[in-house]
Amino acid sequence: MLEGGAVAPRHLTGIEIGQTHWRIRANSPSLLECRWSNFDVVAGRDFLGPYRLVRLIRAGQSSQVWEAIRDPNPKRIAVKVLLPEQSKNRDEIEQLRHEAEVGTPLSHSDVIEIYEFNQKHELPFVAMQLFNARNLKQEIRERPAHVAYHSVEIVRRCADGLGYLHDQGWIHCDIKPDNYLVRDEVVKLIDFSIAQKMKKAGFASLLSGFGKSKIRGTRSYMSPEQIRGQSLGATSDIYSFGCMLFEIFAHRPPYAGNDPNDLLNRHLRAQPPALSAANNKVTSEFSDLVIRMLSKDAEKRPQSMTEFMGEFNEVLVYKPGMRPDPPTD
Repeated sequence: MLEGGAVAPRHLTGIEIGQTHWRIRANSPSLLECRWSNFDVVAGRDFLGPYRLVRLIRAGQSSQVWEAIRDPNPKRIAVKVLLPEQSKNRDEIEQLRHEAEVGTPLSHSDVIEIYEFNQKHELPFVAMQLFNARNLKQEIRERPAHVAYHSVEIVRRCADGLGYLHDQGWIHCDIKPDNYLVRDEVVKLIDFSIAQKMKKAGFASLLSGFGKSKIRGTRSYMSPEQIRGQSLGATSDIYSFGCMLFEIFAHRPPYAGNDPNDLLNRHLRAQPPALSAANNKVTSEFSDLVIRMLSKDAEKRPQSMTEFMGEFNEVLVYKPGMRPDPPTD
């Protein structure tokens, strides 16, 4: 019997999911048949190309991430593989290929390593560094005291990883807490599937009046220009980074909406909220920096992560005597 009383299909009795062994009653049909059959197609394999699958780490709507080994090398890696019904989806395959194209040349301590894209086998996949950690979104929700205590260094590490990506000529386009893996003060920037090549300023300005690009991103963190489908620069990621900073210190994104369109409209038109009003431990100087990052006008934001880091290192984040205490758990 699964959580919530659902029953898995008969042929999945006794499988392992991650590190948990499920004992499943096989006496009734399941509403989860489709999801579990997807799992079975991938889990039924011992190998994916040259990689031996060891443990399911997480599953999404279009892909799964597995811990794997390439024998005889004992080093553990992660494999992101498309689900069977997505294996012929050109958009999904292209995003996976693009993630590897962007990530494979990158080499930075605060950025996940990407090893290869492989489409030679039935299920396309990307092999990457295994970093056993939860994402920052999960950490904020589940271990807020840890995040608060390490917050200043977490911001530095997150900024360094994004700044490096910009220096390599890429805009991430989906900066959010979900796309940083965090273990105390060790950070890895992940997911380059919708990253865009950075255009020269003059060329970007010329293109901005012609047509609109396909809009991709996450509503709670999208810059106004990203929502409008305009040409993007580093300042779009800086806006998203500002939304993430607000969430790190306030435990919620800067904007909430009654529905998806209302949320997008708030990014486009609402006055940026003051972080100091949501967290009275932070200084007004730091709160003002976050507000500038959330400016509707891209030219009023810090123009690079280097500029942001210069300002961040100059301001006092917490008021004297208000720095969070070490966590007790």
